[in-house]
Amino acid sequence: MNDGCHTTLSSKLQMEIAFSTTEAEYIALSQEMHESLPFLTLMQEIGRVIKFFNPKSKFHCKVIQGTMSCIKVAESPKFKPHTKHIAIKYHYFCKHVLDGTVTILYIDTKQQIADIFTKPLDESLFNHLHKMLMGW
Repeated sequence: MNDGCHTTLSSKLQMEIAFSTTEAEYIALSQEMHESLPFLTLMQEIGRVIKFFNPKSKFHCKVIQGTMSCIKVAESPKFKPHTKHIAIKYHYFCKHVLDGTVTILYIDTKQQIADIFTKPLDESLFNHLHKMLMGW
């Protein structure tokens, strides 16, 4: 839980070779959506049975992504020449992005705490992320 919200964090070896950073991030985004969308669907079904205080409430999912090109691919309803090689199985969540159920937000590199574990950083950025990680 993060600020009262459901949060999923994972680090997995991807079983496919990605030809670009955009494709690798898109595959990771697809895998995260594979975990989040069933939870979102469950909440919507519960909302139909149990009447919440606001009957017009809509369940919504916000996903944070650090690559703008990945966000553009997910928000685009059409295949582009440079993304047509990405397997169809990774595009299933795009309809949720287009209908507004899922919003993909950009996060700047200076705010990505996970980078402290995955990238070589200069000393100032390392110290900044370390303070964020420790809550200082």
